[in-house]
Amino acid sequence: MCGIVGYVGGQSALDVVLAGLKRLEYRGYDSAGVAVLADGGLAAAKKAGKLGNLEKELADRPLPTGGTGIGHTRWATHGGPTDANAHPHLDNAGRVSVVHNGIIENFAALRAELAERGHELASETDTEVVAHLLAESFSSCGDLAEAMRQVCRRLEGAFTLVAVHADAPDVVVGARRNSPLVVGVGEEEAFLASDVAAFIAHTREAIELGQDQVVEARRDGVTVTDFHGAPAEVRPYHVDWDASAAEKGGYDYFMLKEIAEQPKAVADTLLGRIDLAGNLCLDEVRIPASVLREVSKVVIVACGTAYHAGMIAKYAIEHWTRIPCETELASEFRYRDPILDQRTLVIAISQSGETMDTLMALRHAREQGAKVLAICNTNGSTIPRESDAVLYTHAGPEVAVASTKAFLTQLVACYLVALYLGQVRGTKWGDEILSVIRELSEIATQVEEVLETMEPVRELARTLAEKNTVLFLGRHVGFPVALEGALKLKELAYMHAEGFAAGELKHGPIALIEQDVPVVVVVPSPRGRSVLHDKIVSNIQEIRARGARTIVIAERGDETVAPYADHLIEIPATPTLLQPLVATVPLQVFACELATARGNEVDQPRNLAKSVTVE
Repeated sequence: MCGIVGYVGGQSALDVVLAGLKRLEYRGYDSAGVAVLADGGLAAAKKAGKLGNLEKELADRPLPTGGTGIGHTRWATHGGPTDANAHPHLDNAGRVSVVHNGIIENFAALRAELAERGHELASETDTEVVAHLLAESFSSCGDLAEAMRQVCRRLEGAFTLVAVHADAPDVVVGARRNSPLVVGVGEEEAFLASDVAAFIAHTREAIELGQDQVVEARRDGVTVTDFHGAPAEVRPYHVDWDASAAEKGGYDYFMLKEIAEQPKAVADTLLGRIDLAGNLCLDEVRIPASVLREVSKVVIVACGTAYHAGMIAKYAIEHWTRIPCETELASEFRYRDPILDQRTLVIAISQSGETMDTLMALRHAREQGAKVLAICNTNGSTIPRESDAVLYTHAGPEVAVASTKAFLTQLVACYLVALYLGQVRGTKWGDEILSVIRELSEIATQVEEVLETMEPVRELARTLAEKNTVLFLGRHVGFPVALEGALKLKELAYMHAEGFAAGELKHGPIALIEQDVPVVVVVPSPRGRSVLHDKIVSNIQEIRARGARTIVIAERGDETVAPYADHLIEIPATPTLLQPLVATVPLQVFACELATARGNEVDQPRNLAKSVTVE
């Protein structure tokens, strides 16, 4: 959560920082602020609300021009979204400015300590204590990077910090612990940011900042140390997408663009997965095949949409490998004392690679001796770095808070992992694996087909704008699809939406059915799971008999279900396990259109942020 940008170089720092914040506003939009070093002093501005409020403030009261500055867009934790709580935060003398992502858990004790020494703090935030501590440390050592190291050694919790000091006009200092921070290296300029999207218009050359490290950025280069000042090894990398990939490209919303990009994202995630010998290969596997052959249990940990991808993965892994598989909410995982050992493989799924709940679950698993495989969309992020194996999805930047193309590419990655395990363990023959890969390669075209037939779905969504509730039903892999459809409506339309396993209907949820309540039903293929198909047709009859308005997603040509559908959404025929890749797409379009019809902000739904970097 929270977006951070820092810059030092020959350009206007304010212009660079504001442009970066626009690309990071998906990370939080409760408030925004900037600080610039100029004319031997420090000038700052900040406003509650979205970035546009800050831009208006700067138009009315311009800041001086300088080549060093920082900025922040906030998702509120400590203290409400007010001007006073907005970042950056300054010390009492107005010489130090700090922006922060994360939570400083011992801030109350530090705040009390500062108050005893005469410091006056103006906000409710945990961040402000850092500005005051930095001012004290700098006054004694005269070096901003060393001051940051001294302060970081006193902090508890998860944090990214970026700071400037009026007495060090040509340097920006950053630090990270359990929270993302990347470095961009340009010609006679340097950038610090929560995400490479903030500086991709200026440079594609980036540096991973590791755990408990401090970076000192100057025009002529960057220096990275640990919190005790020892030089730290860093890994430079090249970003393989450009600024245009993070622009709307003519669409009204990023979410619409990202839905439209799904065929390409699916195809890109499949590229290069078969080697010259015809074997399936992942990106970085540091787990010996001998270890994978001894795995006795797979545990998938994830949150939100990624958790639904993990639920679908469970079906594929157990079917193709015959290994028992559990899917766990990462936020609950380490608190229930899970049973893990050296024969357990944990699969951690995260779009950003910085999801704090998932990261902490990963660390707990490794402490217990388990091996960890990460599925992630962000090269160089923390979760892949701390895992034993990585499979990168190739969705490209996903800016809209509600995940779409990241979900589909996570599904593709999960299928690839399941097939890879089957290959290593010998439960799937090579020709069987290649057959599934061929079926997966056809999905991009099928998703394209679905997208071309979505106008009736949009029209239906507009007719439901005044409804208060939508229910979703599914069986087998259709159950997680139902959960994902309900989640999208919650996120975007702010509606009461629930997903149920259709077999549970008579065990309680049918009591919710009343006249004209919309119920979306995901129907399995009559070819692959005929028994389940027949049963869900019975479920549709049961809810229709009680007045429900049935919205049925079914395979093209499924005549059995058509008589019971008030609205029939047809999708291409696919193998049963792969159906979620096409069945999910109409639900994304449905939620997006319904949110638009209700007048909601599609890309930045209330109270949410893209990357959840606090527990």
